[in-house]
Amino acid sequence: MNSLGMQGNPKDIRIVVAMSGGVDSSVAAALMVEQGFDVIGMTLQLYDHGMAVGKKGACCAGQDIYDARQVCDKLGIPHYILDYESRFSQAVIEDFVNSYFKGETPNPCVRCNQQVKFTDMLTTARDLGAKALVTGHYVQRFGEGQDVELHRAMDPTRDQSYFLFATTQPQLDFLRFPLGGMPKAETRKHAARFSLEVADKPDSQDICFVPHGSYVNVLEKLRPGALEDGDIVHINGEVLGHHKGIINYTVGQRKGLGIGGGEPLYVIRLEPETHCVIVGPYEALACKEIRLKEVNWLKKAFQNPIRCEVKVRSTRPPTPADVFFEDDSTVRVVFLNPEYGVAPGQACVCYDKTRVLGGGWIQVLNAPSE
Repeated sequence: MNSLGMQGNPKDIRIVVAMSGGVDSSVAAALMVEQGFDVIGMTLQLYDHGMAVGKKGACCAGQDIYDARQVCDKLGIPHYILDYESRFSQAVIEDFVNSYFKGETPNPCVRCNQQVKFTDMLTTARDLGAKALVTGHYVQRFGEGQDVELHRAMDPTRDQSYFLFATTQPQLDFLRFPLGGMPKAETRKHAARFSLEVADKPDSQDICFVPHGSYVNVLEKLRPGALEDGDIVHINGEVLGHHKGIINYTVGQRKGLGIGGGEPLYVIRLEPETHCVIVGPYEALACKEIRLKEVNWLKKAFQNPIRCEVKVRSTRPPTPADVFFEDDSTVRVVFLNPEYGVAPGQACVCYDKTRVLGGGWIQVLNAPSE
């Protein structure tokens, strides 16, 4: 059995590598070539080249597509570029924009994996006769078929399992993640060993279609005239100030509220119907339970409820909770200890130690204490 857990000689096994132009996917491709697989590099063009030329720290953009092509040329493998700009705009960017105007804090990276990369790219890989789609994600995959499991990366500082909770069982059976068992420093060493030009390329930081991290500018461009002013209101009903659009705020935000003086205040919730930003003390951020929609489970046959750990943001540590299954599409999550700064539109991912059980998209259920 070879390094990807497949029977047969690697030279007879075709592998497609999803290449973003970054060091991680480039090393994943190089390792597959080194191990003798029949490798094809594939890159998705997801948004307008003109918007991204010269932009560093993104993926699937002009410079990054060029970098992916250069790596494939060096490795001596074919490189295909698939134009999914229209699909990406509809499935990811429109959802991102709509969520912000509904007072949510969206996570487009999860949506991109869910709606584009692990659906359309995976289908194309199968059409090319590939036996697996390899990515540079830092996660681990164990088992095969109906028993396949998704786990956190060996290096917790690089773990990307939160962003892959929406992966289905059949998709996971076709995917492989060769970097999940190594720290990032080892990946950089491999890149230098293979003499890849991207060896020192910085990691992606911003949302790929948001230049310089200014998502408000993107929203204004895509929805001109849609920003509406409103009041900044304390949870006790007192109007403290005025804002120029709820999209400038997110739950848990403290800085940049424009209402100086007095006790520290945080954004408690956003009310798109009244165009109000509700603020209050930190204690008012406490959330006891949430409801999830569009749930996806990678483990079958749960007890009801189950005790597990959950993450409500990619940057938050896991916290213990009880998960109640209400029907096939929604669940209720009750935190053993109140969680702070829970934002609608983010994902809640459930874990059994290192294993990803599944998750869903957050709808705040209980009103914060007032």
